[in-house]
Amino acid sequence: MRMGHISVLLKEVVEVIGPESFGRYFDGTLGDGGHARSVLERSGPHGELCGTDLDCDAVDRLRTGFSGFSGRVHLFNKNFCDIDRVCLMLNWDHLDGIVLDLGLSSTALDDPERGFAFSKDGPLDMRFSSDSGLDASMVVNHYEEKQIRDIIMKYGQERFASRIARNICASRPIKTTSGLASVVSGAIPRRFWPERIHPATKTFQALRMEVNDEVKNLEAFLPRAASLLSVNAVMAIISYHSIEDRIVKRFFASPFKAYQFPKGFPPPEDNRPKMEVITKRPIRPGAAEIEANPRSRSALLRAARRVA
Repeated sequence: MRMGHISVLLKEVVEVIGPESFGRYFDGTLGDGGHARSVLERSGPHGELCGTDLDCDAVDRLRTGFSGFSGRVHLFNKNFCDIDRVCLMLNWDHLDGIVLDLGLSSTALDDPERGFAFSKDGPLDMRFSSDSGLDASMVVNHYEEKQIRDIIMKYGQERFASRIARNICASRPIKTTSGLASVVSGAIPRRFWPERIHPATKTFQALRMEVNDEVKNLEAFLPRAASLLSVNAVMAIISYHSIEDRIVKRFFASPFKAYQFPKGFPPPEDNRPKMEVITKRPIRPGAAEIEANPRSRSALLRAARRVA
């Protein structure tokens, strides 16, 4: 059954960002536009939002869907780590709030042709952007066994990574998502299959993170984004994976020695903006939200405010 996209922790994100009229806001993962729309509505009548997404179809849909916010919304088919370049294009020298939801849009997940899900047969793709050269088929069918093992171990934290990588290489060529799911499942002893998720979940997650270079993009984004925040502005990030959550947590708690400022925007005198963590512990979805949207169950929201 097609679920349709439901924005995760929507109320919590808007509350922590606190959009106001005349503010400038950035949503780096537009998806179906739930967070962006709420920010625009809350910041009316004069607040503006800049949004990016690697999925050109998603951006095109929102250009139509956001037509009622004419002059207040600026959408780009770009990676969120290009935040500094996008702001420079708009001649924006600061942001009053930043939102990043690192989850995969249900619209993309439910499309078999995108190759993200093992529940529906489709090509081994998994790309956020169709312009990307690397897809899951290239990783699965051409990477060396050790490379595949390391990817599954690092990004999937899968205890049977070695067995899975061996099975994948022995089963080549693998052409479809269902074929890959079967190969992965067969490598894991049935008594160790998880109760709540498909046994191929962690492997699919790891391959998706490799294909889209998700960790490197997040690491590049954080200092660029923080440097653009105005004083008292908030950055809110929703992650679904312990690796991403750890990167965000450590960045918010770091001394910020190396910010990257867009060309033409002067840094503070000591080049050390300071952030105050708002969420001492991550905000998680409540029972009602998880019941309405089971895909939200692993979401973790962390937020920090720039104080200097």
